[in-house]
Amino acid sequence: MEPDWNALAGLVRRYSATFYLGSLLFPKEARKGAWAVYAACRVGDEAVDGEAGGREALEAWWRGVERAYGGRPRAEWEKGLAWALERWPIPLEAFRDMREGFLTDLGPVRFRKEEELLLYCYRVAGTVGRMILPIAGGTQEVEKQAVRLGQAMQLTNILRDVGEDLARGRLYLPLDLLWRYGVREEDLLRGQVGPEYRALMAHLEALARSLYREGLSGLKGLRVGRGAIALAALQYQGILDKLRLSGYDNLGRRAHLKPWERLKLLPRAFLLGWRG
Repeated sequence: MEPDWNALAGLVRRYSATFYLGSLLFPKEARKGAWAVYAACRVGDEAVDGEAGGREALEAWWRGVERAYGGRPRAEWEKGLAWALERWPIPLEAFRDMREGFLTDLGPVRFRKEEELLLYCYRVAGTVGRMILPIAGGTQEVEKQAVRLGQAMQLTNILRDVGEDLARGRLYLPLDLLWRYGVREEDLLRGQVGPEYRALMAHLEALARSLYREGLSGLKGLRVGRGAIALAALQYQGILDKLRLSGYDNLGRRAHLKPWERLKLLPRAFLLGWRG
């Protein structure tokens, strides 16, 4: 059962230039596997955040995941996932954990402690690391690093999108950190980027950098796709660079990389992938 790869690649390209560009550095078959995983995860994300998103849409997505694992796919993304499952042992548990993260996003979102934030980052992105790991030929010895890399990327997304998420009623910044740094939620809603807020952002940026370091240390345990994964990580770290240079002004605008800035990272990604 061969899925429509043009359709799946188009979905990846439309929703994530970062992931799509990185995926091109995978060998052909592994690239298709990465597209299949991304498409399945993206449809789940849209079941929460899309125009018709909600609990019912999320449960419909989950039924699609179950159909793919049961060898009875219907939608194109289900066919892609079923195709990948014939070739790699992608853990269903990772999709179950991701579902829990999506349920959190149905909101309202409030985390009391930093540990809850990291658990959420695992559920919605560390799980992707677990899904991609077998496609990249990785072993269980580097699964922890794959999870850390996913957590780092999701934390980067959160730091990039604080203002946008607030508009959706979601506050991913842990309440204990807000209290520790003297930042009030009403300050955030007013778009107030003061020294206290910048100190809080610097703390979470340092946490993300630490997760990247640990995650990238697992590249040596992969057989294929090292450059692809390194390129994705470098692009996300570039967002952190821009965020810091803006003085952590993420309440009214969104840090992003331009196409030429992404392409400039290719030599570094190849070097990182070669060194492992």
